[in-house]
Amino acid sequence: MQIVYDNTLDDFNKVSHYLVGCALEVEGTLVKSEGKQDYELKAKKITLLGDSPSDYPIQPKAHTREFLREQTYLRPRTNLFQAVFRIRSVAAMAIHEYFQSKGYLYVHTPLITTADCEGENQMFKLTTLDLDNLPLKDGKCDYEQDLFNKLAFITGTGQLHGEAFAMAFKKIYTFGPTFRTENSNTKTHANEFWMIEPEIAFCDLDCLMDIEEDMLKYVVNYVLDKCHTELEFLDKFVANGLLDKLNTLVKSKFHRVTHHEAIDILNKADVKWEFTPTYESDIAKEHERYLTDEVFKGPVFITNWPKDIKAWYMKENKDGKTVAAVDLEVPGAGELMGGSQREEDYDKLLARAKSMGVDVKTVDWYCNLRRFGTCYHSGFGMGFERLIIYLTGVDNIRDVIPFPRTPGHCEY
Repeated sequence: MQIVYDNTLDDFNKVSHYLVGCALEVEGTLVKSEGKQDYELKAKKITLLGDSPSDYPIQPKAHTREFLREQTYLRPRTNLFQAVFRIRSVAAMAIHEYFQSKGYLYVHTPLITTADCEGENQMFKLTTLDLDNLPLKDGKCDYEQDLFNKLAFITGTGQLHGEAFAMAFKKIYTFGPTFRTENSNTKTHANEFWMIEPEIAFCDLDCLMDIEEDMLKYVVNYVLDKCHTELEFLDKFVANGLLDKLNTLVKSKFHRVTHHEAIDILNKADVKWEFTPTYESDIAKEHERYLTDEVFKGPVFITNWPKDIKAWYMKENKDGKTVAAVDLEVPGAGELMGGSQREEDYDKLLARAKSMGVDVKTVDWYCNLRRFGTCYHSGFGMGFERLIIYLTGVDNIRDVIPFPRTPGHCEY
């Protein structure tokens, strides 16, 4: 809304010296605009509520996103971040409405856990001990003297606890913050981020892919409907073609190929790869782009991954080489979701955990879910910030989370 005033206004000279950043209360008449806006407010009275000095960091000029990251507490006042965080809010509501409308239970899984679900080196340790004077036992830290009498972590996933509730309520989802210690400075990694993690009983891998596709289309449609003004702004100033991309996704057929088939396609392609595709390895960003943009021209599920590069709780396929895992790759963003059918056989799960060096004492309760009346079940995880990157076209995770926590950066 543009405010216009002239010299008939009381305190005209004083108002003319108000600076960018100040807070005002304005009374006036809404009139047709002579400019680009539909309406403007013709001021009759302007009251200064909160002054702003001349060194206010965000002036009416183009600022780089790098500069605005240094002003994280002020950047929500800019047009770009107004759009991004409105979309983030609406997308969060869309996720809740989708799962609630489908009969899922929303579970608040713990942020403090003793389950070493991601591997000790990937999770933040939590302690009340004096780090300058740690109690020792046999040359190691004596965690029995800590608050929980054992080593505890800040969680890297809500999945394990979510599965416990899925065995009681059939369909559940978690939506909350997770934490990883990965020392990565890429555009898609942060040390604190939000995850959506549904777990569904009596659900195999094909059923899981149906749910992933249905949920993503629902959320994108919801944002298109509720945030059209913000998306138009981002389409014009941030990512040309954003609206076309999102509208195309909700109308797209999501393709399905196995990891083996995807490697065959990549190896037959007339492309010189930086990273050679192999049947035993992960798929690189360049491979993801080729599959989504050139081959399938739309989203694609890649299933049945080599078991040695996937998590210990995923169900092993009959071939003994792969697991029933799935990644969803989408144009312009790469991997958006990752999931699997979970191993429901107690003995197989225990053997797999031990073979991958998992401390089974920290997850014995999780393994016991297989002993005490289990069923086949599946689940997936979607990083919320990656979804917002896809929805906004803003390509750095630091710019889609309110106060980013990344290596070397924890200022506020």
